Amino acid sequence: MQIPDAGAAVTSDIAVSGISGNAPATLKVDVNIVHTYRGDLLIDLVAPDGSTYRLKNSSTSDSADNVVATYTVNASTEVANGTWKLKVQDTYRQDTGYINSWKLTF
Repeated sequence: MQIPDAGAAVTSDIAVSGISGNAPATLKVDVNIVHTYRGDLLIDLVAPDGSTYRLKNSSTSDSADNVVATYTVNASTEVANGTWKLKVQDTYRQDTGYINSWKLTF
């Protein structure tokens, strides 16, 4: 999924089913985003009820390429089943990229 340069946020969805109860306090979010200036990116996890968990803030001093990382989120108040979203916004001009892949590990 392409991330618009200095544009609106995009979301990529994962539908979760078959898990009883809530998500864990140590929900793992693996992110693989190809981008020419990762400091441009603001990344959130959005739970099925719309709650937002910040994974990464944008930073003008982070000029490296790509975001390949695992984030741990305390999502224990969230029902596990439902549609989870990775929300990514490019906050500065000139560099571009796309969401290559992401996954949740319960």
